[in-house]
Amino acid sequence: MAVVLVLLFILGYALIATEHVHRIDKVIPALLMMALAWGLLLVIPQAVQDWMNPSSELLSTFSGTSEQRIALIQGTLMHHLGKTAEILIFLIGAMTLVELIDHFEGFKAVLPLIKTRKKYRLLWLLCTITFFLSAIIDNLTTTLVMIAVYRKLVEHPKERLWYAGFIVIAANAGGAWSPIGDVTTTMLWIGEKISIGPLIMKTFLPSVLCLAVPLLLARWLPVFKGPLTFTEENTLAKGKTELILGVGLFLMVPALKVLAHMPPYLGMLFVLGLFALYAEWKSNRAFNLTEFNEEHAPVSPTMRSLEKVELPTILFFLGILLTVAALESAGIIIHLGQSVQAAGISPAAFMGFLGLSSAIFDNVPLVAATMGMFPYAMDHSAWHLLAYTAGTGGSILVIGSAAGVVAMGIEKIPFGWYLKHIAPLALAGYIIGYLFMLLTLYFFLE
Repeated sequence: MAVVLVLLFILGYALIATEHVHRIDKVIPALLMMALAWGLLLVIPQAVQDWMNPSSELLSTFSGTSEQRIALIQGTLMHHLGKTAEILIFLIGAMTLVELIDHFEGFKAVLPLIKTRKKYRLLWLLCTITFFLSAIIDNLTTTLVMIAVYRKLVEHPKERLWYAGFIVIAANAGGAWSPIGDVTTTMLWIGEKISIGPLIMKTFLPSVLCLAVPLLLARWLPVFKGPLTFTEENTLAKGKTELILGVGLFLMVPALKVLAHMPPYLGMLFVLGLFALYAEWKSNRAFNLTEFNEEHAPVSPTMRSLEKVELPTILFFLGILLTVAALESAGIIIHLGQSVQAAGISPAAFMGFLGLSSAIFDNVPLVAATMGMFPYAMDHSAWHLLAYTAGTGGSILVIGSAAGVVAMGIEKIPFGWYLKHIAPLALAGYIIGYLFMLLTLYFFLE
């Protein structure tokens, strides 16, 4: 059974990684391998040798009658479905809140902050805003916002490719040190592998270095020399109030977790509800969310924002996380972790390799598998190292992160061009940040 499950995962993952070749959306193999993995466990429970008890997280020999085994498998599935739902509901709330801010053109309020007419200064300013904004909303949305901003300032298409590449690096670096800045850090936070304070303290400076090194190297690139040439627009920051309110509500989510012990997904839904109330009032409508079903009824900004939430992305995460949960429940992942430790591979080396792998493979299943591989306590050094490597390693290739894929689609970035011009800069930043963590924070990983 273990061999079949592993082969199923490899096949499904191969289809996901080669989406650009066969044009089959990655959500399809993700959902299929999830259903097949749990279906095999339920149909042939006698073939399962070991089982991870979700209540104690201890591996034990899988015994009992077929009915008892099926009942345990079903109970385990419900347990993992609940844990996965926490992540997905959090993401749905965050995506909707971002769409609401964008509905009022809140992100356009960033544009008047940019005063410089120097290409290199513009690069630093854009990347700095991206770095901090991605820690508050998320790296994918921040990439979309910042590309829209610099496209109003940079007219030459080839110059835009360079700015897009650096935006990807900045967005991924900014998301790595925040519990709400990247899907993987959110997974680690909700999974109680990391807490907010230690995560920020231990990954902020490495993330800064991950961005600062490419920015310093960019000083000698000809493309960033000289002044900008663009037609200045009279931009009114009419969404400034909504931007400030939205950012403030995003920051409330970790505060509610610390002060009120409110789970992240519940805190996100709470702040979404607050902004939705403001949105309905701002739109001069009675707060009645059922009106969107009535013909010719005014369109609620909340309903319009919910319609823009990317359901395929949510279903993809559902398929990936529950597939990994099946491998974890059958004891496959913990056996892999034991093999890694038995081979003498240190956690530092393993996390570093995983970060490089995330440039090719999606970091969500990599992090999900690693979370079930090692029995480290909350805020162990390895988890913070994982947050950094998985979050920033995807910048090395344009297909290695959601931010990179989005930038690639908008600016039509050729894979070979990114590999030649941006990948070496991203790799240099990744390595310097990684070494900084090892030397200053994680010189000895237990």
